[in-house]
Amino acid sequence: MTQHAHAGADLPSATNSEVDLLVHSASQLLTLGGGPQRGSRLGDLGVIEHGAVAVRQGLITAVGSTNDLRQRCRARQEIDASDKVVLPGFVDPHTHLVWSGDRALEFEQRLQGK
Repeated sequence: MTQHAHAGADLPSATNSEVDLLVHSASQLLTLGGGPQRGSRLGDLGVIEHGAVAVRQGLITAVGSTNDLRQRCRARQEIDASDKVVLPGFVDPHTHLVWSGDRALEFEQRLQGK
């Protein structure tokens, strides 16, 4: 699983920084940076048009425009995200006591059409 590097982490300004993965050419890259959104910031998605993400050793090391990151990075693997939106995965781990335990019985009942 890829994690974010510490805040403000970025590739060195020198060209040809080596990265493991470059996801490039995204129609839109959503950073959702800056922590929880409140007030006037609510809904600010941090959109980067024609965006790219660089990953090294499982950490996101840079985000920016495709042109900028392609000039600054040499990637071992690339993913072309043309005509796609790239955004962080949303994980909502909370649950409610009502849903404790497993739902295997419910699944079996659905398979039986009940």
